[in-house]
Amino acid sequence: MEALRLLRSRTVVLPVRDIDTDQIIPARFLTTTTRQGLGAHLFEDWRFAPDGTPRPQFALNRPEARGCAILVAGHNFGCGSSREHAPWALRDFGLRAVVSTQIADIFRNNALKNGLLPVIVEPDAHAWLLEHPGAEVAIDVESATVTLPTGTAVRFALEPFARYCLLNGIDELGFLLARESEIAAYEARRANA
Repeated sequence: MEALRLLRSRTVVLPVRDIDTDQIIPARFLTTTTRQGLGAHLFEDWRFAPDGTPRPQFALNRPEARGCAILVAGHNFGCGSSREHAPWALRDFGLRAVVSTQIADIFRNNALKNGLLPVIVEPDAHAWLLEHPGAEVAIDVESATVTLPTGTAVRFALEPFARYCLLNGIDELGFLLARESEIAAYEARRANA
């Protein structure tokens, strides 16, 4: 996982409420245990017609969405069943952050564990972002702020451990493996006590 400290990007806006994990990555693509290639099927049923041709009106298919690393989504993003494939697909597509007024807890936890930053903002900031697709924003992980092009800085909640992992480009397993000698020393002390 690469570290995420400061993300500057244009936004792509998908103002749909209650986007569930099956819409993010349909269940028929959950046959893989690798993260690569899932981005091709991100929002499959919305991005493509039944014959496989891209729907040009869909936000992620529009030319101005190319290169955007921040998705601004409607309220209650990532609801539905738990599947790590959803943040994997978003990351594989090139997105590094999702901004909404509410992000489902299970999706939020899965996202953080996989280097995708879920950002929950107040309704006023969210409304501004929805009204300004393609806005160039900056997300600072250290200070947990989103800075709008107007100069307004909006704070968001980010747990210290999640912040540490994002800033250092590690997941929970990487965090534990980096402390293997400390864990072994602790276990040795306990065995001798």
